[in-house]
Amino acid sequence: MLKQPTFVLFILLCLFSLSTYGQQQSETNLEETGIWNGLYIKARFSERFGYYAEHHYRVRNSLDDVTSYVGRPRQIYNRFGLNIFFSENFEAVIGPALVVNYSPDPGNDEYEDFTLEHRIWHQWLFKMPLTNNIKLYHQFRFEHRWKKDNDVGAEYDYTNRYRYKLFTYLPINKKEITTKSLYFSPSVEIFMHSGKSIVNNPFEDFRTYNGFGYVLNNNITLFAGHMWTLGQKSSGYEYRTSHIFRFNVFVALDVRKGKNYIPKVNLGY
Repeated sequence: MLKQPTFVLFILLCLFSLSTYGQQQSETNLEETGIWNGLYIKARFSERFGYYAEHHYRVRNSLDDVTSYVGRPRQIYNRFGLNIFFSENFEAVIGPALVVNYSPDPGNDEYEDFTLEHRIWHQWLFKMPLTNNIKLYHQFRFEHRWKKDNDVGAEYDYTNRYRYKLFTYLPINKKEITTKSLYFSPSVEIFMHSGKSIVNNPFEDFRTYNGFGYVLNNNITLFAGHMWTLGQKSSGYEYRTSHIFRFNVFVALDVRKGKNYIPKVNLGY
């Protein structure tokens, strides 16, 4: 895990980059509202290995009303990976992702109806025990992306994305999060990216995502929350914000043979 001085230096560099491009008068506008529906799957098939997946269907506001939340399809998002368990407090995932990006203006001949975005990604998750029943999670996710705009004739562009997320799970109606537990999960995440096309906007996104979950049983957990984002546009001094409501189902499976294993509750990432 990154040592504290290294992480502080990383944050200072991010802030420095923002201040550099902020010498012009910055502009911030609400550009999107939407709803993301997600299915998350964790399946354990040995002591060391498992399967991890995220599947999203995302919609966004109509063109004539930025506060409408629904009106146009945005993305179908599929992420898969081999989950590797190194210890109780450290695990990693590596795998591919396939994203369908829909036209920002459906029916407009200047845009393709959809484009395909390909990614290779890997993730490190460190768990830091705070008390007997609460942990602090440090998630480092790296994505290598081949993506193109929906403009007709656009070419693929390769970029790298670097993400750090800090989050936790706080039980509400029980001392520990078990079946029939209600819990609250706050999180913050910062996104940086690089590539030939990234010149004035190394800061891609900042997200706060907070919500409530309910554990139905060891296999199924339900979660709903709100996400606010702040992103830097290509000019470097313009910023976009969004408000997204998210509704998720987390599925936990344990297919190990030889014993009657009970799946560990999947609270999501």
